[in-house]
Amino acid sequence: MSQTATTGTLFFDRAGLDQSRVERLVDDTLAGADDGELFLEYTQSEALSFDDGRLKGASFDTAQGFGLRSISGEAAGYAHSNELSEAAIGRAGDTVRAVHSGRSGVIADGPQGTNLMLYSEDNPLSAVPFEQKVKLLSDIDAYARGKDSRVRQVSASLSGVWQAVRIVRPGGQHVSDIRPLVRLNVQVVCGEGDRMESGSHGCGGRTAYDIYLEPENWQGAVDEALRQALVNLESIDAPAGAMPVVLGAGWPGILLHEAVGHGLEGDFNRKKTSAFAGLMGERVAAPGVTIVDDGTISERRGSLTVDDEGTPSQRTTLIEDGKLVGFMQDRQNARLMGVSPTGNGRRQSFAHIPMPRMTNTVMMGGDKDPKEIIASVKRGLYAVSFGGGQVDITSGKFVFSCTEAYMIEDGKIGAPVKGATLIGNGPEVMTKVSMIGNDMELDTGIGTCGKEGQGVPVGVGQPTLKVDEITVGGTAA
Repeated sequence: MSQTATTGTLFFDRAGLDQSRVERLVDDTLAGADDGELFLEYTQSEALSFDDGRLKGASFDTAQGFGLRSISGEAAGYAHSNELSEAAIGRAGDTVRAVHSGRSGVIADGPQGTNLMLYSEDNPLSAVPFEQKVKLLSDIDAYARGKDSRVRQVSASLSGVWQAVRIVRPGGQHVSDIRPLVRLNVQVVCGEGDRMESGSHGCGGRTAYDIYLEPENWQGAVDEALRQALVNLESIDAPAGAMPVVLGAGWPGILLHEAVGHGLEGDFNRKKTSAFAGLMGERVAAPGVTIVDDGTISERRGSLTVDDEGTPSQRTTLIEDGKLVGFMQDRQNARLMGVSPTGNGRRQSFAHIPMPRMTNTVMMGGDKDPKEIIASVKRGLYAVSFGGGQVDITSGKFVFSCTEAYMIEDGKIGAPVKGATLIGNGPEVMTKVSMIGNDMELDTGIGTCGKEGQGVPVGVGQPTLKVDEITVGGTAA
């Protein structure tokens, strides 16, 4: 069944909505507006957690609803409800119409269509029996405990989402998308004497559960979590001070996402609250640094066939060879800035208004061998994995905690360290990149990005990088 047919069944046949009357409601509501849409959503989600040798939690949720938006200039009116009925849509229309009442805007042209499909529309939740999912988590627990006598605790979780959306625009234009999303997470705590340390690994994407049921895949996740825990068990206190930092390939791109990516979203630059505002065409990073946001990578966690405004996803170059060349745009900010939308209009659910958001944000690879990069550092830090972080969009300042890091001494990777944090300024750090590895790698599919209270799945990626100087906050006396 096509996506249009599937969403038609969900939103019109099943909910008892008359398509022609809904289209008239949208037309009437948005007459005189500059832009707007009706966003229909149906979502099934589940989560299973396994801890201390038994199933600790299992949930299954179904949610549905709509969001109706009217845009006039910089103003936007938004109303939403979990009641899918013509009466509820009509009441929402009365609310959002106030934004453009008495004005004579001309509705913006709708997004172009696309034949691209980046992921299957199959529902992952119903494809695998509940008992098989529980067995997977139980097998993970047993496998981890059998690998090493120092394992003290194993936590594993499996989650899945099946989201169907349909966007109705004035003039009867409909855009549909069906989005699967799954994720597997493993955390292992190891102990020796009085000391306890943890390691974790996660993976996921817009696929079915099948690949994570294969032993080589879930065992690989356990092996990685256990490896990290055992490394941390041997760690020493991290030093403090300004020093060269080598960032590993893949997930360390989360620092790039937070410290630079948010500052390249259209709304912050239109309002001139980003550290990059007014710098289009200027050098904002070291030569060789090229950063793209690419929502078109097949089955990746951050990918979208179309965004939540109906615009096809695309690959957008943000920084090219160190120069700022683009921003990520939704429809409203693109129109106000006189540029085209880039397929980055995203929302957490029907209860949230869309805004410019990242998809898969990646720094492209260079020409250096990672071993050469390590060998170039006399004394510094090699940061392989990160936990939480914070960034101030206006100033670009960030703080990130390392969950796996090592000292570099005389060009060689030395002792693992604990308690390291990276403190710096995103735009400034980008100018201090001196070596770019040839090992560009995407993360394993675990990213969730928060902005203004909304969370959406994202991806990151980068090669091994050398930054000549970042302030490291440590715990060593």
